[in-house]
Amino acid sequence: MEPPFRPRRRFIAGAVCPRCAAMDRLVVDLDTDRRECVACGFSEARPEPPAASEVPTRVTRAAARRSETAAEVVNLIDPSRASSDGND
Repeated sequence: MEPPFRPRRRFIAGAVCPRCAAMDRLVVDLDTDRRECVACGFSEARPEPPAASEVPTRVTRAAARRSETAAEVVNLIDPSRASSDGND
């Protein structure tokens, strides 16, 4: 004999029901991603997270990617040598 189907449900620790305000009475169904209050029967689907979009910065703008910047030579000067020599 096959055991009856039982949905996989987990209690959400510290959660408060939005309808009856009962604490630690919300469960989440892991198969359907719905949350339900075992005290009052409140049930709702988990909202879809908003699609993550890239934050526009001066580096991610299309205009910044199109322009090429010419390479420049950088001279590194050791401040201790420059002050002791006095000739450079």
